[in-house]
Amino acid sequence: MRILITGICGFVGSTIAEWMLQRQTGLRITGIDNLMRPGSEVNRLRLRGLGVTVTHGDIRSTSDFAALPPADWVIDAAANPSVLAGVRGAFSSRQLFEHNLGALVNVLEFAKTHGAGLVLLSSSRVYSIPALVSLPLRAEKDRFVLDETAKLPAGLSPEGIGCDFSTSPPISLYGSTKLASEVVALEYGEAFGFPVWVNRCGVLAGAGQFGTPDQGIFSYWINAHRRRHPLRYIGFGGTGRQVRDAFHPRDLASLLESQMACARSGGQRVYTVGGGKANAMSLSQLTSWCDARFGAFTPAADTADRPYDIPWVVMDSHDASRDFGWKMETPTADLLEEMAQHAENNPDWLQRSMV
Repeated sequence: MRILITGICGFVGSTIAEWMLQRQTGLRITGIDNLMRPGSEVNRLRLRGLGVTVTHGDIRSTSDFAALPPADWVIDAAANPSVLAGVRGAFSSRQLFEHNLGALVNVLEFAKTHGAGLVLLSSSRVYSIPALVSLPLRAEKDRFVLDETAKLPAGLSPEGIGCDFSTSPPISLYGSTKLASEVVALEYGEAFGFPVWVNRCGVLAGAGQFGTPDQGIFSYWINAHRRRHPLRYIGFGGTGRQVRDAFHPRDLASLLESQMACARSGGQRVYTVGGGKANAMSLSQLTSWCDARFGAFTPAADTADRPYDIPWVVMDSHDASRDFGWKMETPTADLLEEMAQHAENNPDWLQRSMV
């Protein structure tokens, strides 16, 4: 089987490629990456050592895409992953649109031309911010907890957020580009007869991820705590109770493998996937884990609210488990320890991440 991975030199794309090569024989993986992100060049050398053909190119460029060899499947892992992209930071709103949505036409035309299937990596941030902010939550000592005795809105179960949860705006500029990408990809697949799978992913984390305050928060927090770099609990009273679930890209890769092997032509195409309740943790709990691992270090409290911040996101992966037998294999303890060991072995990681 031939697989093309866009954004292959990123943390997620490179991890998926390596996992699949270790699992399958006769697999040929090619990739394209613009090498803009910190660490991309390191990952490119590692992938080449594994026999992956990596093209330095921009998926916004039709000519760059036209030079790529045919594939049976495309895994689209190329995007600006920060919810603040286009609003704050180096990326403008126009660049966000070009990278996350405008470039998708080249991916889809490639799939159409070569009869390739598409696996689109989407985000938990496609969901309505007002709906997420108004979830029935209880504030416990160190985390927000879903009040399962309350009436839960559509798409929310005690296990977390499913694909039927509200996507009504506002969802952030970033979230809107990912949601629009889902719709366009599904329409292309329907119109031109190629399979499309969409996976709305929770927080992906693991050793080797370049973390910043806006993305890769678990990696950033561990590295910053280890180096005694200033940390802040922002919003929600400055207590660090906000909760996210985390899972490793190699666990995601096992789902993608099952989806690409599935011959089903109809039915559900959009799935939520993440660490779930078992891998959900607040920033306060993460700090306590880091205190035990590295010694005490207290983040500052910043009570200022930011427009895109949300208190609780845990993904319900029930549908993926039912349809593909998928389950998360990497527990929280292993995930955090893997990142902690990497932080200890790479003392300059925080500085390199912030480039």
